Amino acid sequence: HLYVLENTEEVPPYIEQHMIHIKTAYPKFRKRTKWLQDKHNSTFIQWLRFKVQSELEEDNHGVSENLRWLAVGPNMAVPLYRSYLIKGIKFNIKAQDDVRTTQNSGVYLLAHTMQVASAKDKNPIFSNMGFYGVIQEIWDLDYQKFTIPAFRCDWIDSSGLVVDELGFTLVDLSKIGHRNDQFVLASQVKQIFLLTTRCIVVGR
Repeated sequence: HLYVLENTEEVPPYIEQHMIHIKTAYPKFRKRTKWLQDKHNSTFIQWLRFKVQSELEEDNHGVSENLRWLAVGPNMAVPLYRSYLIKGIKFNIKAQDDVRTTQNSGVYLLAHTMQVASAKDKNPIFSNMGFYGVIQEIWDLDYQKFTIPAFRCDWIDSSGLVVDELGFTLVDLSKIGHRNDQFVLASQVKQIFLLTTRCIVVGR
C-alpha cells in the first residue's frame, strides 16, 4: 500500500508535508536522510489517513475521490491471479510459465531509488537504477471504487548482473536481492524475456 501511495500523482505534496512534520517533531534527526526515510515509511500511511479525513471535514476541501479511497487503504482480502492482461500485454507468474512453453513472467523496472553504501551510511544518495525481476505473485488491490494491479517479484541483486561484449545483460537468477522491496505497480514495468541467462528487454 505504501508503494502505491508513493507512486500516485496526487500524493507527493502530502509526502513533503509529512517530511516537514517529522523534521519538526525530531529536529536532531533532520539531517539524517536514512533515518527520516525509515520514519516516513513506518508512519506515513496512518498520517495520510488522518490528514485526508481532516481535510474532508472542511468546506471546499479539494480532495479527489481517488485520493479519498487511497487514504482509506485497500481491502485486506487480496485476490491473486496467475495471469493478468495490461495494455494488451499478458503477464504470468513464474509458476504459470513453468508449465508453459511461452514466457511472460520477466520484468524490468527503472526506478529513482535511495542507494546506501553501508549500514552505517547516514546520508545515502538518490539516483535512477534498473532492476530485473521475475513475477512470483499478481495482486489486485481493491480500493472499493477501483483496483490497482501489483506484482510481487523476485528481483535480481546487482551482483547477479553482467553486460557481455554484445551488450546483452546476463542475469544470474540464483542471486535474489531487495527482499524488503518486492512489490511494483504493474503499470511501471516493461516485459522482458529471459533466455537461459541472457535478458532481453522488449518494448511495450
